[in-house]
Parts: sequence; C-alpha cells; structure tokens
Amino acid sequence: MRVTTKGQVTIPEEIRDHLGIGPGSEVEFLATEDAVRFVAVSENMSEEEASRRFSRLLDHMAGTLDLGGMTTDEYTEWLRGPRENLDID
Repeated sequence: MRVTTKGQVTIPEEIRDHLGIGPGSEVEFLATEDAVRFVAVSENMSEEEASRRFSRLLDHMAGTLDLGGMTTDEYTEWLRGPRENLDID
C-alpha cells in the first residue's frame, strides 16, 4: 500500500470483511517500537461476536509459548517471582 499525500491508506477488502469494518467504523493505529498495529474499534460488538473473535485469537496463538520444559505451575511461579514476602492469611 502507498500512503497518500493526506496520510491515507486503503484497507484491503478482505481485511475490512474479516474485521467487520465498514463506512463509519472506528479504527486505531497503535505504535510499537518498530511497527504499527491496526485495530478495529467496535463498541457495538455483540458478546457472541466478541467471544468468536477471542476464540480465533486464542486458536492463532496456540502453541506459540515455549515454557522451556516447565509445567504451567512452574512457569507461573517463575513469572511471579518469590512469594515468601506476602502476608497471606
């Protein structure tokens, strides 16, 4: 894609369809250190659609985390760090 002199880009149709973007839709551009994420903002998304999108995201992420042989409990403990200084009754 090329950016116009007004800073505009055309969102490809397949992406618009996938994200449910149409005229009047709101989108956000989130800058990271070396890239930009494009996010569709949907205030009126049904709970069912939000659940479907979340499930697709989880499916996409499945298998991407390497725990280095640790169990999830070991990983959680490693991630949280020492807990002995907490006053838990």
